[in-house]
Amino acid sequence: MRGFQSIPPVIKNLVIINALFWLAEITFREQFINVLALHHYQHPSFGIWQLVTYMFLHSLAPFHILMNMLVLWMFGSPLEEIWGGKRFLTFYMICGVGAALVQLGVLAVSMNMLIDKLNSGVITMEQFRERGADVFNTTVVGASGAINGVMAAFAYLFPNAPMFIFLIPFPIKAKYVVIGYFLLDLFGGLNPRYGDNVAHFAHVGGAIVGLILVITMNKSNRRTFY
Repeated sequence: MRGFQSIPPVIKNLVIINALFWLAEITFREQFINVLALHHYQHPSFGIWQLVTYMFLHSLAPFHILMNMLVLWMFGSPLEEIWGGKRFLTFYMICGVGAALVQLGVLAVSMNMLIDKLNSGVITMEQFRERGADVFNTTVVGASGAINGVMAAFAYLFPNAPMFIFLIPFPIKAKYVVIGYFLLDLFGGLNPRYGDNVAHFAHVGGAIVGLILVITMNKSNRRTFY
């Protein structure tokens, strides 16, 4: 098992930046979060920079950032060592932005579906206002979209790498772990539960973007991959 002292430089810097942002969130609270979190594209607080900045924010509870940074280190370290820091950072950022765009697209579709239901009489104006407010006021934070892209790339390049999952006494191949996690996110996105507070489609979008990127990169430069 690799020690934390061997964390590749880009991942180390990403962890530091995320930690600094999290400390800023704790210090400045909503004033800081509202400017940088990803909002619905028609929301008055939306800014184009949020396609990038949202991925450096996390919920105030420490578990969110700790888990994300742990997964980034586990899956990202082999990729940075193979690709180099510049290529890995480019890949990571594209996955994060792609995840944000997918999430915004899903929010737009959700709002249009509510409008259609209102116009066809399926829901009342009161129901539309309640459900529409949930969609319109959605905010997204977290590195999970970018990290899901990293996980997808790892599973593509190292599909048979053994992984140990908490409470499971035997190793599972990386491809099954990542596919299973992807399917759980897809199911969660298609069957949203009240109070879930997870941007499942950002996760799904990040994984899809990451897979497309790594397949494209692999075809153009096969010597770089294993």
